[in-house]
Amino acid sequence: MNFGSLYQHGFARVAACTGHTVITEPRANAEAVLRHARRCSAEGVAVAVFPEMVLCGYSIEDLLLQDALLDEVEEALGTVVAGSAELLPVLLVGAPLRHRNRVYNCAVVVHRGRVLGVVPKSYPPNYREFYERRQIAAGDDERGGTILVGGEPVPFGVDLLFAADDVPGLVLHTEICEDMWVPVPPSAEAALAGATVLANLSGSPITVGRAEDRKLLCRSASSRCLAAYVYAAAGLGESTTDLSWDGQTLIYENGVLLAESERFPLDDQFAVADIDLDLLRQERQRMGTFDDNRRTHAARTAGFRTVSFPLDPPTTDLGLRRRIERFPFVPADPDRLALDCYEAYNIQVAGLQQRLASIGGPKVVIGVSGGLDSTHALIVAARAMDRAGRPRTDILAFTLPGFATSDHTKDNAHRLMAALGVTAAELDITPTARLMLTEMGHPFASGEPVYDVTFENVQAGLRTDYLFRLANQRGGIVLGTGDLSELALGWSTYGVGDQMSHYNVNSGVPKTLIQHLIRWVIGSGQFGEEAGKILAAILDTEISPELVPGEEMQSTESRIGPYALHDFTLFHVLRYGFRPSKIAFLAWHAWHDANAGAWPPGFPEAKRVAYELPEIRQWLEVFCRRFFAFAQFKRSAMPNGPKVSAGGSLSPRGDWRAPSDSSAAVWLRDLARFD
Repeated sequence: MNFGSLYQHGFARVAACTGHTVITEPRANAEAVLRHARRCSAEGVAVAVFPEMVLCGYSIEDLLLQDALLDEVEEALGTVVAGSAELLPVLLVGAPLRHRNRVYNCAVVVHRGRVLGVVPKSYPPNYREFYERRQIAAGDDERGGTILVGGEPVPFGVDLLFAADDVPGLVLHTEICEDMWVPVPPSAEAALAGATVLANLSGSPITVGRAEDRKLLCRSASSRCLAAYVYAAAGLGESTTDLSWDGQTLIYENGVLLAESERFPLDDQFAVADIDLDLLRQERQRMGTFDDNRRTHAARTAGFRTVSFPLDPPTTDLGLRRRIERFPFVPADPDRLALDCYEAYNIQVAGLQQRLASIGGPKVVIGVSGGLDSTHALIVAARAMDRAGRPRTDILAFTLPGFATSDHTKDNAHRLMAALGVTAAELDITPTARLMLTEMGHPFASGEPVYDVTFENVQAGLRTDYLFRLANQRGGIVLGTGDLSELALGWSTYGVGDQMSHYNVNSGVPKTLIQHLIRWVIGSGQFGEEAGKILAAILDTEISPELVPGEEMQSTESRIGPYALHDFTLFHVLRYGFRPSKIAFLAWHAWHDANAGAWPPGFPEAKRVAYELPEIRQWLEVFCRRFFAFAQFKRSAMPNGPKVSAGGSLSPRGDWRAPSDSSAAVWLRDLARFD
């Protein structure tokens, strides 16, 4: 495979084009279409969508019934068809065409010198400023037919899908303007029949608020149909006798706006984006109700005809024309991030509040290390007590220092517990740990600096053992603190260890989101200024299990890899089931340039790093080995806890069901494809 080619990774580049239409001048408009098409071809575009009746202008009223004009439209269409012979894109060109005894408002699908098919407008409007049915026939009942174009019969109807033989998943359907505004659009049936790219050739004069209405409809269609939606409206040059035009272009994918161009343009404009066909296919596979809906409407959807064609896409590196979030669990948009943090925090708080209420209102026992995870679990518990009208002293918080606990983290833990007003205590585990290591005959007990897994897990296990026994003694439940990222990697001590608790509020929260949740808690003043200062100090602390003595702090990320990359992989594995080679392609585009693209608000400048492909590949392999071949047995026995992110959870009762004895071989073989 050519690792740099977007077409090798399940993407297809699409464009929505608009420009200066010369009304009743088909020859000039044909040249404009080809000018756009040549530019699109040079940029590797697979599908280019033009406005409604672009070859003559949408706003020409009764001139649509003039033979001289219709003759020139057919000639201009021939020019476009001939001019497309050496070009890459499938062109969706708007034109009025005569058929039987009527004129139809059509989308003509053109590729490499031939007409693949013609789709008529289903629902010409006849209300308010529109009077189309005076000239145009409705095409909603046109199915299974043909039309003569350039003297040759070609498929004609609203039942046409256009599928690229050599680009898996690229299946195109087109509708025209008003078709999008009706309760059951043609595109909805087409999506159920297999279309993944839905196009709309639009005239659509502009009035105040209509641009937002179009965006709402396009977004909704792409989301409901699990599809891409490509929209192109008419712009400058249309008649302004009673109306005006803004040339809006939009590209949505599964409810996400990928691209749009400037409105009211003075020259040619086009929006270009790379749509993820794998993502759409995966979404449809996972959402079984999508196919259930197809079965309900099988009488209609089964009748769609498919016109196949070879696209012959380029295999060179064309870049990637879409925004890839560095942190897919953490949006870079400030407003969206603030909303996500508000919702995530309150999901956790409400989950814990309900669990405590349903089991008789026990106290909460929690180990507080001064690190991110336990800090966040503690402030969630504090807010849950506030909401329940209970004193925060019902939170029994313990620091449990071991052989490598630093004064810095222990001090932060004590300061935070004091600021929050919880019941705080310290229980030093080192004497018990030393006794256990001695009785086991561990070399450390004889003075040897042996810091192996046993040495580490003795400490992790004792901490959890103490917390459970303290909960027994004092009428409480143990609140877990381990996060989604640690569950993915199996970075926890199983059973009598940090893998276990009575309820874990963090189990649905990835490591990369927790720091932003804490920033949101600080910024929104949830616990006052003093607590905010302590939380800020904890945010600046290196992520460490603090289990191995030594002068240098033990760094988790130096051992298992950057959580930024692991969370990136986790999201795309868990949410979309992407293969590792594709995740590497996405990760490179997201991470190879620290100065490109947006970072989440508040993300420290000093931590804005870049990763090159060898690093990305190295840590991807670590993720695959740990996630698929090692960590599942820990997840299969994980405690209850709320799902937080749409990216998914790893609960064996919820989003993720997998065998504990699987192999990572197929994922590692895929990863090796681009070595």
